[in-house]
Amino acid sequence: MTTALPSPRVLPHPTRDEIRLESVLHALSDPVRMRIVSELADAEAVLSCSRFDLPVSKSTTTHHFRVLRESGVVQQVYEGTAKMNGLRRDDLDALFPGLLDALLTAARHQGARDALRHAGGRPAVGRRPRKRW
Repeated sequence: MTTALPSPRVLPHPTRDEIRLESVLHALSDPVRMRIVSELADAEAVLSCSRFDLPVSKSTTTHHFRVLRESGVVQQVYEGTAKMNGLRRDDLDALFPGLLDALLTAARHQGARDALRHAGGRPAVGRRPRKRW
């Protein structure tokens, strides 16, 4: 059995001391990036970029992962040709206790509300219900 050799390509990441609250909040303010973080948190494992089924182009997906990495939310490493992503939970919890869990809980609640609206519940804010003839 062959083992994948570590890639010589190294991606820049902020150290724990360089992670700023403003950068983390900015990174998590985008729904696509919040979805990536939620999936990583649920998996509790490292996942390759190709494991994510996102509603954006490949180049936009790359951009979202870069924003997450540069803000210190995720750690990315190459394993062969695959770029693996892991949530930097330990760093985030040490710097901003409870923040990640609060944001993940809020995102789940919002997702449940959105699902209810799309399933025929109350209309979305700012939209009038469609007339049914």
